Amino acid sequence: MRLLIVEDEKRLAVSLAKGLTAEGYAVDVVHDGREGLHRATEGSYDLVILDIMLPGLNGYRVCAALRAAGHDVPILMLTAKDGEYDEAEGLDTGADDYLTKPFSYVVLVARIKALLRRRGQGAGASPVLEVGDLRVDTAARRVFLGEDEVALTTKEFAVLEQFVMRAGEVVSKAQILEHVWDFAYDGDPNIVEVYVSTLRRKLRAELIKTVRGAGYRLEAGR
Repeated sequence: MRLLIVEDEKRLAVSLAKGLTAEGYAVDVVHDGREGLHRATEGSYDLVILDIMLPGLNGYRVCAALRAAGHDVPILMLTAKDGEYDEAEGLDTGADDYLTKPFSYVVLVARIKALLRRRGQGAGASPVLEVGDLRVDTAARRVFLGEDEVALTTKEFAVLEQFVMRAGEVVSKAQILEHVWDFAYDGDPNIVEVYVSTLRRKLRAELIKTVRGAGYRLEAGR
């Protein structure tokens, strides 16, 4: 597995590279946003660790540029900032996960493994999942409701994917957190409610039913 670290704190970047190399990964390191975008675009990486506060281009712009160019490499964003607004901005640009400094190295490795595992699990699955008139193309990461395409952020898509894969079954908050944010997530579990509310607004409210005390269930559309 090849990883790219884009981090301007050189001591941190070197430390992470040494640790991840010892874990068995092939690691490249750059310290500038523009160089990071160039390397991520030109190289064949399995995951990018991307700091937000970078010289040249900040992490948000690097991430957005990669997604706009069609690159689906998993992106784990690092930042010294904290707060829901920053996280929402990072995820809206296409990041797959978000880790606030200072962080535990063990947690970082767990997040990396979870992202790589989720990507590997999707590789052999059927790319198109259908529930009623809802169609989810997991390869192209596109969602259609009837004839209309619905634009979703990376995290919204990941949450919906969990519902579609378990259509008709009750999916708990804990299951969503484990598969979308992974077991190392230590934020507010009510973040799931926020994403469910957004999906109901973008799709149809009646598609995702609340099962009191248990979780949510995706039901076939019209």
